[in-house]
Amino acid sequence: MFGKQNSKPQGRIDSLIGAGTSVTGDVTFTGGLRVDGEIKGDVRGAEGQPATLVISEHARIEGNITVSHLVINGTVIGGVHSSDFLELQTRARVTGDVEYSTIEIHLGAVIQGRLVHQGAAAKAVELKLAASN
Repeated sequence: MFGKQNSKPQGRIDSLIGAGTSVTGDVTFTGGLRVDGEIKGDVRGAEGQPATLVISEHARIEGNITVSHLVINGTVIGGVHSSDFLELQTRARVTGDVEYSTIEIHLGAVIQGRLVHQGAAAKAVELKLAASN
């Protein structure tokens, strides 16, 4: 309404790490991943492909997260980098720095770390650095 764009992720969930499941090691995925269990390791979307990660209220990730679309409603201990859209829901608990392009924070979400906006200038620098390689 009134020209507001809906930038929330509109993808489907391809994979699930269920409640009671614990993964130790890094996880790389494409498409969509929902975590209801626990991951001890870094979680990242495949390079150059859009990826959506949903962390439920009962989930816990101890490691760095790098994805384009991210929805957090659980616990993250580590750095978070969302290149497109980040939503921190009511029960989100993040201990670490958060880098984002677009962010939505619900009442009750807690961040213990820095919030760093990665706007158009940061993306231009990344593109310039990539082109020089």
